[in-house]
Amino acid sequence: MILQKIEALRQEIENLSADTAAGTDELYVKYLSKKGSISLLMAEFRNVPAEQKREVGVKINELKQLAIERINTLKEQNAVADTGIVAEDLTRTPYPVALGSRHPLTIVRNEIIDIFQRMGFTLADGPEVEDDLHVFTKMNFAADHPARDMQDTFFVEKTTLDDVTKNILLRSHTSSVQARVMETSQPPIRVICPGRVYRNEAITARAHCFFHQIEGLYIDKNVSFTDLKQVMLTFAQEMFGADTKIRLRPSYFPFTEPSAEMDISCHICGGKGCGFCKHTGWVEILGCGMVDPNVLELCGIDSKVYSGYAFGLGVERITNLKYQVSDLRMFSENYTPFLKEFENAY
Repeated sequence: MILQKIEALRQEIENLSADTAAGTDELYVKYLSKKGSISLLMAEFRNVPAEQKREVGVKINELKQLAIERINTLKEQNAVADTGIVAEDLTRTPYPVALGSRHPLTIVRNEIIDIFQRMGFTLADGPEVEDDLHVFTKMNFAADHPARDMQDTFFVEKTTLDDVTKNILLRSHTSSVQARVMETSQPPIRVICPGRVYRNEAITARAHCFFHQIEGLYIDKNVSFTDLKQVMLTFAQEMFGADTKIRLRPSYFPFTEPSAEMDISCHICGGKGCGFCKHTGWVEILGCGMVDPNVLELCGIDSKVYSGYAFGLGVERITNLKYQVSDLRMFSENYTPFLKEFENAY
């Protein structure tokens, strides 16, 4: 008799259905509560003959397990139907993860690299923790040059030894990469060296203790200042528009001779004069010049056979000109509303 009841309940439970969470709760009460159908079978179990107890006990346990699994399945289905979401996944983050975007400095850096790569320049890289030899000595800096002082350079380890390779520092420009390229390569050399650099400066809206540079170097036979001027003009017009004009003003850098600072016509006012260009019509963007023969010789290149030019620009400076960001600190503070402004900039 009890086996017939178990079989009837089994068929009934296999066909259970419920459209709501409340309906699932009612099924639980009907079959699994203390006064439910399965509990009543357990009460009848005490009257089962001894020779049938094992068989009946196994079937009741199987029936109970079937009821639990079926009701739990209905509960999960109704949870999805009621909330519109899948069952909770504890491995997920507790809030939606928004898609990110490229940093404005990365956008501009990639654009600059693309322009020079189309002109035949290749990428070169080097360490950020450098020695005095490659940062200063091979770049023709005098032994008493102010840039070697602690006020301008972050020294990791500085000694009084004559061996400048023992003075370890954070590179203050990516010219150190140029020195390493010239040491290990023979002309023709045509490279650009992007990277982060460090200088011991107060952090303000116009300056930071770290920033990003891209320096370029071209060495070959019969390289002239005219070659440099044409490359700089091409870069300026590719970056800021075909109507952009450039001018080169005499300057001084230890590693180039002659040296120049390059201005572009203000792309905001078209060269007519505005507050951004301080009413001059021109905005400075980079330094450049012909590689000093001393630099070539220090790096193992015959300056009587080869000549070359070099240039260096700050990525933050170009980004400011392109997007008119007034505060340099915004580039390193990870302020999400600021970064979201550049989602469609590339």
